[in-house]
Amino acid sequence: MSDFITLSLFASMLHLSIPVILPMLGGLLCERSGVVNIGLEGMMLGGAFGGVAFSYLTGNPWLGLAGAMSTGALAGGLLAVMSVSLRGDQVIGSTAINLIGAGLTAALVPIIWGIDGTTPSVPKVPTPPLPLVGDLPLIGPLLAEFSLIDIIAFGLVFLVWWVLMRTDMGLRLRACGESAVAADAAGIDVTRVRFIAVTLSGVLAALGGAYLSIVTLDLFQASMTQGRGFLALAAMVFGKWRVGPAFLVCLGFGLADAVALRAQIFTDDLPHDLLFALPYVLALVALATFVGRASGPADVGKPFRRA
Repeated sequence: MSDFITLSLFASMLHLSIPVILPMLGGLLCERSGVVNIGLEGMMLGGAFGGVAFSYLTGNPWLGLAGAMSTGALAGGLLAVMSVSLRGDQVIGSTAINLIGAGLTAALVPIIWGIDGTTPSVPKVPTPPLPLVGDLPLIGPLLAEFSLIDIIAFGLVFLVWWVLMRTDMGLRLRACGESAVAADAAGIDVTRVRFIAVTLSGVLAALGGAYLSIVTLDLFQASMTQGRGFLALAAMVFGKWRVGPAFLVCLGFGLADAVALRAQIFTDDLPHDLLFALPYVLALVALATFVGRASGPADVGKPFRRA
């Protein structure tokens, strides 16, 4: 057991949770503003593809990361136009984002690279370990495996919480999700706030996809996100649309992934496919049992029409 539970297991948990944490933050911002977003999976795929494509075309992985964010802003902006500006059905609009993300990225791979499925290797974002942390007591050996990109990703958790709960901007955003009519009467531009929140959700989800494709790996593969966008939605709901609890749920999913990977080394008795399904089984059980009474912001999913 001591060989199984090690610092590297917890390091793997933190690394594997990042591609779920980032889209979770995006979905939380979007839904706290009053717009349903189940399109995180498609936005992640768009970000994963955009990161690889821009890294390949420019030879610069940092421009690839910027390209991924641009792709996410485009996907989020498209959803914002459909659901906020045109007041279309938000579930249908975000489902369309998922379909576009899965279909378009798979179709563009053979157009750009001339092969199906998986792209060639591209320059990936360098992730040198943090300097001067290995000698810190207790957490030093754990932080020694982390890079600046990882710290920024976890820093975004605090930033989103601080913006939502400690700033006027966050108060306006939450007001739009609880009662758009009351927010409008108080002088808040509901359409503008929601448009920005939906667009930002696309950027954060795309960063989660890019973390997979040009930080962890150096390529894009069709459907490489493997449902992490839906895990992010489950974490958001299980956390009752609050940053802290949802973040802990994401860590739980990361731990399940890390255990599944490590269990392959320690046992051959369990099928590997069953081990990899563990995070999704946990999400299904959680949603079917513990969060049956969970309710989101009062006006989530309701298009706003000024009287």
